[in-house]
Amino acid sequence: MQEPKNIAFLGTGLMGFPMAKNILKSGHNVTVWNRSSGKAGPLIEFGAKIAATPTEAIEGAQVIITMLSDGAAVQEVLERDKLKASLVRNSIWIDMSSAKPSDARTQALILKPHGIDHLDAPVSGGTKGAESARLAIMVGGQATVFKSVNTVLCAMGRPVHVGPSGAGQLAKLANQAIVGVTIGAVAEAMLMLEAGGANPASVRDALRGGFADGTILQQHGARMTDGNFTPGGPSKLQLKDLNNVLSEAKDLGLTLPVTEHIRDRFKYFVDQMQGENLDHSGLYLELKAQNGLNE
Repeated sequence: MQEPKNIAFLGTGLMGFPMAKNILKSGHNVTVWNRSSGKAGPLIEFGAKIAATPTEAIEGAQVIITMLSDGAAVQEVLERDKLKASLVRNSIWIDMSSAKPSDARTQALILKPHGIDHLDAPVSGGTKGAESARLAIMVGGQATVFKSVNTVLCAMGRPVHVGPSGAGQLAKLANQAIVGVTIGAVAEAMLMLEAGGANPASVRDALRGGFADGTILQQHGARMTDGNFTPGGPSKLQLKDLNNVLSEAKDLGLTLPVTEHIRDRFKYFVDQMQGENLDHSGLYLELKAQNGLNE
């Protein structure tokens, strides 16, 4: 490993906690902050320092990583009093939150006058990918900046540089469109199998290696038939991402009818069925409700 870096990690929720832990395990010096301090505390046993504020966390940091709920949350941190004065010139800010491409470009513009480089590097892989350091990491920004922090990103998964500022978030939106639509298709397939008397687990096994196989079929298909909707990816965040997909598509002059239909179903699930904090595979419950099958 290269010489350990001083890293500030802001946001240690479901995804951020295991990501920060893996950076610590790779040998870097990490100071963490979370809005709810109790979620950050357990990282002490892995060697983390706990900061009371974002400003305190970034003091002396060569790399700042944000893993917050959305672009607005990152913007709120950036606008805090005295925060910019604590930034180390020539440090690198990596936003790994899921946000709009325009949010990434705005963050880069805010940080540039302070001599801070910016990368947008959202992730895919859920809590399992975060825990096993096997996240897909889509990185936008300057290629030279990406190379300089590649070892840090590799501690969390497989980083790929996909283009200029904002391209990482655009790639994540494409990912979330695929995820949302695929969850809808898997839900319909699982419900049909159950209604028709086939064993869904056996069918998933039979489909391994075929064109229909994939993580969503195997992991979320099992969640659906087991009724396990403990959140890895909460439905409220899937809805947020799909809204961002459609907003970006509108800006590009595009219509995405399948994504719009799935967005509307997630909106109903979140708003009318109190599904906001259930896993996004819980869209299966919305489908059952459409068919009059919910208990």
